[in-house]
Amino acid sequence: MIKLIVNRGLVALFVLLGALFSVFSINYFLPTDIVDTLLAENAASTEVAENLRKELGLDLPFSKQFSNYLVDLMHGDFGQSAIDGEFVIEKIWTQLPATVVLTVASLLIAVIVGITLGVLAAVHRNTVIDYIARLVGLFGISMPTFWSGILLILIFSISLGWFPAMGSDGWRSVILPAITLGLLGAGFIVRVVRNSMLEVLNEPYILTLRAKGLTEHIVLYRHALKNALIPAMTMIGVLLGDFLGGTVVIETVFARQGLGRMVADAITAKDLPIIQGVVFFIAIVYVMINLCIDISYSIIDPRIRSRQVKGG
Repeated sequence: MIKLIVNRGLVALFVLLGALFSVFSINYFLPTDIVDTLLAENAASTEVAENLRKELGLDLPFSKQFSNYLVDLMHGDFGQSAIDGEFVIEKIWTQLPATVVLTVASLLIAVIVGITLGVLAAVHRNTVIDYIARLVGLFGISMPTFWSGILLILIFSISLGWFPAMGSDGWRSVILPAITLGLLGAGFIVRVVRNSMLEVLNEPYILTLRAKGLTEHIVLYRHALKNALIPAMTMIGVLLGDFLGGTVVIETVFARQGLGRMVADAITAKDLPIIQGVVFFIAIVYVMINLCIDISYSIIDPRIRSRQVKGG
């Protein structure tokens, strides 16, 4: 088990380094930099701009700039905003709670709706219930979040007036954006749970349990569902990371505070340190979540742990 954790940890570390290298490279090779942002409203001479670049170390080779940034990250320094000079990590911690609330609410909706419809679709295969569940899943996957978000605003905010159309004040403001993201996640979970449940129901041990006289309810929900949910765990972990990193559109549509909105504003203002810091922070969270899911996945199913250890 320790070998498995070490192996997965090393893979996660290489993924993080790759993500950091990619983000830093994109910023480095852009035709603009932080100096252009700082001097955008000032008619500064070329000499002033070059002196500022030297002061900030932007005249150094790529390898030196990257190593310096890597050392700063190891000390928890994600840089400073080019607009207001605030530390990026402090701005991240300020906006993170709003994004976490939205992500958790969305994931709860996705898990509850997705697992319920997936199980019903498998149990009532090729019936009206199955077709409805699959249609809901297809709708969730196919509809762009900005479109479904605007649709929910038109119906439940403007027409019915049940929920606020924008803002981050109170639990009512979380409902519509959480449903928008939750439907997307539910669409994927429905398909995974349905297919997994159908596969499990055809296993020999299910036939044995039924032959022993166990009720269908016990067979389905105590034995079949437990094994059918194992593949869904990976999907849930991926969705959690996707929700954290994919709130840019939702927080913009619903005018909410959060990391996504902060990135959108930073892109508009060309605040490269903010963009770079938030993207890498989300990459860290995404990789750590999937590492935990990967390890727990192996703990739940010993067969997978055995294959992974043998395969190195």
